[in-house]
Amino acid sequence: MKYLTLAATTFLATSALPVTTLADTPELVVYTYDSFVSDWGPGPVIEKAFEETCACDLKFVGMGDGAALLARLRLEGARSDADVVVGLDTSLIATAKKTGLFAATTVTADYDLPIAWADDSFVPYDWGYFAFVHGTDLTPPANFKALAESDLKIVIQDPRSSTPGLGLLMWVKAAYGDDAPAIWEGLADNVVTVTKGWSEAYGLFLEGEADMVLSYTTSPAYHLIAEEDASKAAAQFDEGHYMQIEVVSKLAGSDQTELADAFMQFMVSDAAQSVLPTTNWMYPAVIPAGGLPKGFDSLTTPEKALLIPNEDIPALREEALAEWLSALSQ
Repeated sequence: MKYLTLAATTFLATSALPVTTLADTPELVVYTYDSFVSDWGPGPVIEKAFEETCACDLKFVGMGDGAALLARLRLEGARSDADVVVGLDTSLIATAKKTGLFAATTVTADYDLPIAWADDSFVPYDWGYFAFVHGTDLTPPANFKALAESDLKIVIQDPRSSTPGLGLLMWVKAAYGDDAPAIWEGLADNVVTVTKGWSEAYGLFLEGEADMVLSYTTSPAYHLIAEEDASKAAAQFDEGHYMQIEVVSKLAGSDQTELADAFMQFMVSDAAQSVLPTTNWMYPAVIPAGGLPKGFDSLTTPEKALLIPNEDIPALREEALAEWLSALSQ
């Protein structure tokens, strides 16, 4: 009887501990895009590293591709469970600001970006240039016009759900302006399919379904470093390449404000920035102490960088989307 009493007492005492501990552990919910939280993405590594510093439970939630994040947040509004969003970019910032869903943050960093950055709500964590990736056995076109005149087949992403897809619209618009509709009319028969997000498109390219895929100048680094495969390259276009800067931001409705700020500051720390080049395969917003990984020095460097001012994008987006839809529907 004494044994049973002692065992029961011990069980009740020890079983109560985890419940109390879990109840006292703050949870930080971070919405992001699917590839960020994949097994090979930066999410799992960053989650583990941040939790070692915060005494919290960091919960990443994948929401498709980057542009789908903002659509989901606008749908949820102030009721959203998210405290932080990772994965909006320079093509979405102006639209995101207009929602009133995002709050200012205290994050500071000495950025290594191609442009000056001054925004108190959206914090850059990585950046890159859009490009069409192809096999090295293919002689790539030198520009969009040459691509349109070729028989090459390409896979691109939907600009309504994907930040690379939206980036492509801005790329063509920045390079050709009022002539963008003619470029899209020429490209229409080169497009094999339009995918919802980047992962699906890149997968189709790797399966041989297309000659080229819309991705980044940094994408060949994955094959070179992770697979020791030098058979992929990024085509350099003489019109220039459109730039993307990805940002992390805090929701105004978050009940974990200090923890959200701490996570955002962590995203620009050496611990996170050193992980991003070989997991998210982009340039870090702050060059880590150890520098860039070997292999990044062999990547295509655009001779001309293109970037439409954030405040001009919402109006141009509607115009460019209509041009894109018109050309691809014919």
